[in-house]
Amino acid sequence: MTHSFLAPMPRVVAHRGDSKHFPENTLPAFESAVKMGIDVVETDIHITKDGQLVIWHDPTLERNTDGTGRVEDHTLEELRHYDAGYTFTKDGGKSYPFRGQGVRICTLSEALEACPGQRFNIDLKTKCPEIVDAFIETIRRHDAVDRVVGASFHLSNLKKLRKDAPEILTSVTTAEVVPLLFRQKTHTLPSSFKRKIIFQIPRQAGPVKVVTPSFVDAMHKRDAIVMVWTINEEAEMRELFNMGVDTVMTDDPATVIKVAKELGIRQ
Repeated sequence: MTHSFLAPMPRVVAHRGDSKHFPENTLPAFESAVKMGIDVVETDIHITKDGQLVIWHDPTLERNTDGTGRVEDHTLEELRHYDAGYTFTKDGGKSYPFRGQGVRICTLSEALEACPGQRFNIDLKTKCPEIVDAFIETIRRHDAVDRVVGASFHLSNLKKLRKDAPEILTSVTTAEVVPLLFRQKTHTLPSSFKRKIIFQIPRQAGPVKVVTPSFVDAMHKRDAIVMVWTINEEAEMRELFNMGVDTVMTDDPATVIKVAKELGIRQ
């Protein structure tokens, strides 16, 4: 059963799934996070040479597989041959528990089907109109409009997504966050926003403190959602929730779940 992405308010977002215990952005990582009871799976997609949407973060394959080259330069069939658990280690390289265990790059469709009803935050990594078209088609075909948010560091992707599929929620990207942050700090924000604003931001960018009590308060007064990434220390999780942020994105979802329950903001 699907439900609105923002109801109930997502508190815990598993960054690339349960990436602390499983190879990131793979079905085992997603399924582990879902079993924990996380609110949202954060993930990333690229478009392949033959127009398929695959779950992957990096533009290239080297960091996490036994393959090489750009994701976009491969067909889906070619990507299936690579071991997506090849480099995963929890002991500094002494062992590789998922190497040769059949963990493969999966498609967005497979992820949505493997985790029915699960909410997803999906970052469109490839900068091209084709990935937006394929994303919209896939989300509609799986009747997943109410359980996804589209994100991207490419403003052109978000503009096209908002225009062609206004029913799909989107976050705001860096080029949109910066002027809003400036206006917040100079007290020149409008009294309300024309559409739902979902921030997905770091706590700090260089010397600039992005997430502060005044920022959270100002954005909440304008019905915006404040999601902060990527927080893995328990003390910082508590501090941010006590500051009033809506959501913490983490590589360690079990700890955020514990913190949110102890603070009484999640059942």
